[in-house]
Amino acid sequence: MITFLSQVLVPISLASVAAVLLMGLTNMMRGGSPTRSQNLMRMRILLQFIAIVITMATIWVMGTQ
Repeated sequence: MITFLSQVLVPISLASVAAVLLMGLTNMMRGGSPTRSQNLMRMRILLQFIAIVITMATIWVMGTQ
């Protein structure tokens, strides 16, 4: 369980946050749609929340063993 959390879910969650952030920056630099920028920002915030929850769960599981 710890291996799956720490070696699979945490990197996937962090990579997804980084990918959405880069998409947002690319959209902003190209002068893209403000609506798309707003949606990417909302998605990034949601993914950051999920990444924090996964990271904290991983730390908690590691501490209980």
